[in-house]
Amino acid sequence: MKTATLGPAQRTEALARMAQPELDVLVVGGGVVGAGTALDAVTRGLATGLVEARDWASGTSSRSSKLIHGGLRYLEMLDFALVREALKERGLLLGRLAPHLVKPVPFLYPLQHKGWERWYAGSGVALYDGMSVSSGHGRGLPVHRHLSHKRALQVAPCLKKDALVGALQYYDAQMDDARYVATIVRTAAAYGAHVANRARVVGFLREGERVVGARVQDVETGDEYEIRAQQIVNATGVWTDDTQALIGERGQFHVRASKGIHLVVPKDRIHSTTGLILRTEKSVLFVIPWGRHWIVGTTDTGWDLDKAHPAASSADIDYLLEHVNSVLAVPLTRDDVEGVYAGLRPLLAGESDATSKLSREHTVAHPVPGLVVVAGGKYTTYRVMAKDAVDEAVHALDQRVAECVTEDVPLVGAEGYKALWNARARIAARTGLHVARIEHLLNRYGSLTEELLELVVADPSLGEPLAAADDYLRAEAVYACTHEGARHLDDVLTRRTRISIETFDRGTRSAREVAELMAPALGWDKGQIEKEIAHYQKRVEAERESQRQPDDLTADAARLGAPDIVPL
Repeated sequence: MKTATLGPAQRTEALARMAQPELDVLVVGGGVVGAGTALDAVTRGLATGLVEARDWASGTSSRSSKLIHGGLRYLEMLDFALVREALKERGLLLGRLAPHLVKPVPFLYPLQHKGWERWYAGSGVALYDGMSVSSGHGRGLPVHRHLSHKRALQVAPCLKKDALVGALQYYDAQMDDARYVATIVRTAAAYGAHVANRARVVGFLREGERVVGARVQDVETGDEYEIRAQQIVNATGVWTDDTQALIGERGQFHVRASKGIHLVVPKDRIHSTTGLILRTEKSVLFVIPWGRHWIVGTTDTGWDLDKAHPAASSADIDYLLEHVNSVLAVPLTRDDVEGVYAGLRPLLAGESDATSKLSREHTVAHPVPGLVVVAGGKYTTYRVMAKDAVDEAVHALDQRVAECVTEDVPLVGAEGYKALWNARARIAARTGLHVARIEHLLNRYGSLTEELLELVVADPSLGEPLAAADDYLRAEAVYACTHEGARHLDDVLTRRTRISIETFDRGTRSAREVAELMAPALGWDKGQIEKEIAHYQKRVEAERESQRQPDDLTADAARLGAPDIVPL
């Protein structure tokens, strides 16, 4: 299998090809479910297209807790089927499909009551581990263990001594959610899917009651394309109802948005060797290891304002700080917060007024001939959602279609990853890069690291770290444009890297260096470089201002002070 590159030329070609012969399946929405659906369809031999209005994973799929997990709290809700399904997927991703991207992560659950709580929580975690192993894909993680009060404080010295009487430690998994989606998209393209970001569906083509295609606008140029397809899959997450409105039909279900915000703080602010999971009055709170940082989250509140840029308010930030500080010996302050991000969960409406109790199950429907809708679910089970959506679509195709094979289709970068990991010291010696740098690259790109290193061979200056964000090499900014579909500065600073949430300056100090690295690959002149930098700075200013506002309404108004994209 050849590796696909998602540069500017490939994007232009993909749009042109989608507009030629009729596709079997056109997927609308470039989040994890849409990307997974495109991969499922193309690996069944179907002629497949994928369009995304903004950037890959620019919505919910880059703003999650970045966990691949079974959902331990769903056991308490007795939702055994959802947990079992998610644990199987977790095992597949860790062991077979994406070992370069999905990694084990330990969590400590502090116990606050003697006797009964250890039995109650311990039984739940034991069942969690048992269900994982029984799935046939759960042997890649250590089993849980019980810790005494003394041992728990040795593992997590950050905790107040009176915040626990003991603890349980168990394992789940994590990934860089935006990078994961970009990798699915590249995998789908490698198998022959035509993919284009910054390509917005502005209407559907109809023949009688049947949907036979979509009108797609190239957001960068304004050009419009008519893309015909036997089946269209609406995988637009929290935008599901908006997309359905384009056909003038009421959907069979509705999707509500629940806002979750996260804080990013430096590693040295919380002294612990393990992540934490804490109970709140509404749900659970995670403290998640994230490289040289911690991610603290999340909230769970209804949201009916701007979907493209959900805003975190001052009240949201205070909520997280208050709850995490209830167990920390040295409390966090606003000054410790490097980054803040907010995302929207797509929840199926109608089960409860409380968003934390809305269904995390997914639903697939065929509201009109030619159009399939998939919505709900959770990140971990994206592959199952994609399979169900394609299964629904192929029922209406006049051809015999193969069964889903994505359980056995590793993402690009997975094949050869373990061998390269074992050879990382030799790669470091060959390239002159530190072995820690090679490990960082392998855990972001897998075996595709070799492609990135070829850029460094051609231009050794690309082997230097970015001046104001030295976790990342200069080559990564170039590679994002030539191979990963990045079109704007925001794409690189926010999603191809996570500089926007991992630095106190939110990426503004890196903006010029990164824009100048991107310019040759994207054909930017000096004027466009300045536009990109100015746009990014305005975005950061608007986000900072929104985070000073007391509530959702004022935060949303402040965030909307920055425009969405930079016209070329």
